[in-house]
Amino acid sequence: MKKNERKSFSLKDRIGYWFDNRMSRGSLGFIRILIVVSVLFAVLIAGLIILFGFNEEGETASVFWDSIATVINAWMPSFEDGSPGYVILMSLTAVAGVLFTSVLIGIITSAIEEKIDSLKRGNSLVLEKDHTVVLGFYPGEYALLQHLILAAAGKPACIVLAEDTDRQEMEEAISENLDVPKNFRIVCRTADITDPASLEKCSIETARTVIVSPTDDMRTLKAILAVSALLEEKDSAGVNVNAIISGNGQTFPRSLTYANNITTFATNTILAKLIAHSCTQTGLSEVFREVFNFEGCEFYFADIPGIGGMTFEELSARLDNATPTGIRRDGRITVNPPAATVLEDSDSVLVFADSADSAVLGPEVSMPDIVQTDESEGTENETGTVIIGYNETLPLVIRELPETVSEADLYCGEIGEDERLGLDRAADDRNLAINYRGDAAGSDDELEKIAESARHIVILNDHSSDADEADMKGVFLLLSLRDIRKRKGLDFNVTVEMQKEQNQKLTGRNDHIDYLVASSMSSLILAQLAESPELIEVFREILSNKGNELYLKSAGQMRLTGEFSVRDLRRIMLKKGYILMGDLDAEKHSTVNRRPDEKISLTAEDQLIVIGEK
Repeated sequence: MKKNERKSFSLKDRIGYWFDNRMSRGSLGFIRILIVVSVLFAVLIAGLIILFGFNEEGETASVFWDSIATVINAWMPSFEDGSPGYVILMSLTAVAGVLFTSVLIGIITSAIEEKIDSLKRGNSLVLEKDHTVVLGFYPGEYALLQHLILAAAGKPACIVLAEDTDRQEMEEAISENLDVPKNFRIVCRTADITDPASLEKCSIETARTVIVSPTDDMRTLKAILAVSALLEEKDSAGVNVNAIISGNGQTFPRSLTYANNITTFATNTILAKLIAHSCTQTGLSEVFREVFNFEGCEFYFADIPGIGGMTFEELSARLDNATPTGIRRDGRITVNPPAATVLEDSDSVLVFADSADSAVLGPEVSMPDIVQTDESEGTENETGTVIIGYNETLPLVIRELPETVSEADLYCGEIGEDERLGLDRAADDRNLAINYRGDAAGSDDELEKIAESARHIVILNDHSSDADEADMKGVFLLLSLRDIRKRKGLDFNVTVEMQKEQNQKLTGRNDHIDYLVASSMSSLILAQLAESPELIEVFREILSNKGNELYLKSAGQMRLTGEFSVRDLRRIMLKKGYILMGDLDAEKHSTVNRRPDEKISLTAEDQLIVIGEK
């Protein structure tokens, strides 16, 4: 066939193509075709009856009506109804009527099933306002939903949960694993969270906050872009978009982040810092959870009358039912301001309290001079820190290790030359001696030797492997170390990094162990931002490697043993450059936001929970 020669199609091909196009329009198109064909067949039969004179009474209109009625109700004629020709042709019409009725019932049944299936998948438009949209759902990971429920604090609230999963499966998983109060509604929708068109059913443009649940970075980035495209299309502003991105490699243009209020955090950086500090300060991960969850106190901005002309130190001494941690002035937030900072009436105070309105300014109190106590020098050349495993955060973990740690043994197996160079550079920056010891997953004897010489053991998660597989490798290593510690009566502590909260539960509870779960930590942060988006700059500072951070300080090292009032401790720590948040006893039981008149007795083993720069 020549290039420009048009191909001819047969009548059969054309009819088949037309029929396919009609059928693609759904059940309604099929019903239309069925009605037209049935009417034409009835008309044809009536015409044949009239043509051959089988209608003995000669009533043409009656024949057409009888033929159409026979198709509709599939009535089979008897011999007394007319001539044999009439009976035969009407019988053919009745058979066609049976087929018509059967096919019509099948179409209607199929359409009803499709509609029911669509309703089960959750395809209808969400008619909500000021709700929270959570993109992404993973069975076994319920920390984010749990903290959003706690954040509602008994007030009516709604979450729209979207994922490319059957709606019924999501609802069953939630009902089996979460206690959802009556004031709280969770609406599930089956949607591709990376497709703007699919997300329209979630009414994102009328939401208060959109949260991208922790997942792999690429899917998270696609979801953020999909939400941004939808908000731009709907010309909607004021919707906060919060997400967690594991690494630091992806950033959004400022114009995009400002236009759609996009906030992202690098959890690997946060976890690396917590791992480094938790390995020598057992209990820090629990303190972190207590500070950032909704089961106790949270951060709020409070407008407190009568603070004008008062110093921040005076405010710390007088404020009851809340711990002052910073101020907001002219839109700028300062965490842990100097003690001598003079407050203005227009300042908002950043408080750590049960609620935004629980802070009470107490009466004036005498403020005698504070006798400064120098910190005792930490243990020199502390050894016995062991890090097992490797991932991209290990150089940052090494840089963040406390100053008292002068040497660390690395059991990271075979690593590339570039990775080793990065570790050496991090160790040089930190003035830390590192020893490469090969792979710890060898024999039990090798693991026993490690345990006998260790004071602090860190188990890093393999981010390049499947999350469950990497978590289970860490779980079995932890169980082996726990068994060795029990059999030999050793006293080392273990810090374990995991990716999934549900896998942590497999290890049970045990002392001297810090669990750092990526999804759980991410959920705490996202839930806080969903409830209080104005705290974003505060969280950025506390969770970053610059500025003020959350620490545990030894009461013994701070030379603060004995009995103190909380008021005096607040002033003492403020003079040292720290905000006192609470304390952690030798049994790792934490207490935060104590009242200023309360008396506490500190031993050398107790630790103070503080926010400061070092």
